[in-house]
Amino acid sequence: MKRLLYLLHRWAGITLALVMALWFLSGMVMLYVGYPKLTPAEQLQGQAVLTAGPDCCVPLAEALAASGLREPTQWRLMRIGGELRYVFGDGRKAAAAVDARSGRRVPPTDASAAVASAAEFAGGAPVHWLGEVQEDAWTHSRALDAHRPLQVVAVDEPDGRWLYVSSRTGEVVRDASRTERTWGWVGAWLHWLYVFRGGALDAWWTDIVIWLAIAGGVLALSGSVVGVWRWRFGTPYKTGSRSPYRAGLMRWHHLVGLTGGLLALTWVLSGLFSMNPWKLFTANGAKPDRIAFAGGPLRADDAPAAAHVLAQLSADGQAPRLLEWRRVAGQPVVLVQTAGASFLVDASGRRLPPLFEATLEQAAARLLPQARIISREWLQAYDAHYYARESHTMTGHRERPLPALRLRFDDPAAHEAVLDPATGSLVQLTNRPQRAERWLFAFLHSFDLPVLLNARPMWDLWMLGFSLAGLALSLTGVVLGWRRLRHKVTRRPVAGRR
Repeated sequence: MKRLLYLLHRWAGITLALVMALWFLSGMVMLYVGYPKLTPAEQLQGQAVLTAGPDCCVPLAEALAASGLREPTQWRLMRIGGELRYVFGDGRKAAAAVDARSGRRVPPTDASAAVASAAEFAGGAPVHWLGEVQEDAWTHSRALDAHRPLQVVAVDEPDGRWLYVSSRTGEVVRDASRTERTWGWVGAWLHWLYVFRGGALDAWWTDIVIWLAIAGGVLALSGSVVGVWRWRFGTPYKTGSRSPYRAGLMRWHHLVGLTGGLLALTWVLSGLFSMNPWKLFTANGAKPDRIAFAGGPLRADDAPAAAHVLAQLSADGQAPRLLEWRRVAGQPVVLVQTAGASFLVDASGRRLPPLFEATLEQAAARLLPQARIISREWLQAYDAHYYARESHTMTGHRERPLPALRLRFDDPAAHEAVLDPATGSLVQLTNRPQRAERWLFAFLHSFDLPVLLNARPMWDLWMLGFSLAGLALSLTGVVLGWRRLRHKVTRRPVAGRR
């Protein structure tokens, strides 16, 4: 049994040590430089202020009909390339833009339109068109599928940003700075094995990541067991050492494996859990009804008119950059986003106060009508399940406002909903399996408890020290594996010689 485990660890290491080393190296890069994304804050910063002219705006019903989309769930008004546009979509597969003044659907975005949109987004900085892409190294996200192909425009500024412009709506949907593109090759692109994305192996990318992570877990577990077996807890070896390896890389590999092998195992397994293998973290049973939570679908016949809302906001001295039509607690409202605030207005454009707890609870009850709300809690600070991360991290685009109301349900999946009283938004919805994933993936992978994230630079030292130990363990395995293979080759019998 021991012999088989030794052989398993040896040949698994020869096969996978280099992959593990690259994972640890790229993970250290991702602590500080993430995969390119356009966060809501970045998008809002690039939006120009909306102003209503004498010919703004055509009725929403007319714009919806012109869009050609069936029951879009997102209705927005924004300024793109100097023109007011209604932008409709479902958040995943379909998107279309309609000129808010003429009521005509905007044609596909060409190079000149993309340059105009990007120049406005960049605040008037010089820009130049780079080309059109269906998907490249920085746009693998499925959230961009509704906007493909993408027009790529470079901003002539020190940061060297690339702006990706939607061919469907003309809006900027992603930016990628020179820092993100440079470090991304040895960071997120390498860490997530994006070498297998966008090509012939794209359909198998998920399976490749899952099975490599499983193999890495076998390597780490077998190494930990072998390392403990080889360590003398009682009588030392004749050399006086408790390790059988007196010097060289084998000794370092053994000692580092004993101290960091368990962390390496938890790290690679948490990476596996990030892929939700075999839907381990997918809850069964009734799904929350978000349309019922809103109080029904959006309807153009009772939606606040854009012209009225913009006129009132202007009279109140507000400078809106984005309008989004919503139904909150059954009432048609508009979410207004300015450079410094987000708030709701009614059909006349008057600002609405934060929603009462009873109103939020009534709306949340419609999410799961077969369940009861069994507890309620006002969050005034972040905790282990509701917290914000830096924008460059994988979840850095998620908005987590405070204060917020958390409600717990008694359904079989034990759902929890967190609502923002300022906007009535459902900002977080989790169930029991997803909360298990939070610990098995997010915590074990990045130790992201707020108390730890706020203890910097101690958190940095821990993460870097852990990663360096894993890198040392992997690199010593690479060298030892290479020596083993070379030894095997040099000892192979030559034909004709005994």
